[in-house]
Amino acid sequence: MSMDFAKGITEFRWHGRGGQGVVTSNQMLGKAALTEGNYIQAFPEFGPERTGAPVRAFLRISKEPIQVYAQVYHPDVVVCIDPTLLDVVNPTEGLKEDGILVVNSREEPQAIRDKFGFTGGKVVTVDASTIAMEVMGRPFTNMPTMAAAVKATGVVAVETVINEVLERYPGKVGDLNKVAIERAVAEAKVG
Repeated sequence: MSMDFAKGITEFRWHGRGGQGVVTSNQMLGKAALTEGNYIQAFPEFGPERTGAPVRAFLRISKEPIQVYAQVYHPDVVVCIDPTLLDVVNPTEGLKEDGILVVNSREEPQAIRDKFGFTGGKVVTVDASTIAMEVMGRPFTNMPTMAAAVKATGVVAVETVINEVLERYPGKVGDLNKVAIERAVAEAKVG
């Protein structure tokens, strides 16, 4: 189920809203990749810097030093942590034909495929909103959605991500995120 990352740089583009943890989850995945011996670039792109405004973040992971310093225009993986953005942005814009689209959604992968006319690659859905509310009691959808991306890509080990999260958030917050990540990995649907 994992992509062939030995071929070069794997590029991610994340979509969410300000305050939802897009930048944090992007950094956590980048840090996990770094821990596993990869080179990374992780950077956000902000529009109006306010809570609720659309935010994008970008991540490059490579086994070799990265010599590209531009925005990610043709990602291998797109991760959308806020399902309301699916009515505002086309997450498949620029996504490579054999890419992976990961969406926080209750819908089946085929419904997302049909909505955006994405015929290539993989579509992965995970109900991160429900997982977050049931596990954490708050709508923190970034970590469960990131977990689905880790499952879909195999770019890093899930355990490496969990260790990074536990290091950043020691105690109850980290423990709850660990449960949410493990549940998302178990419940993510690939189609």
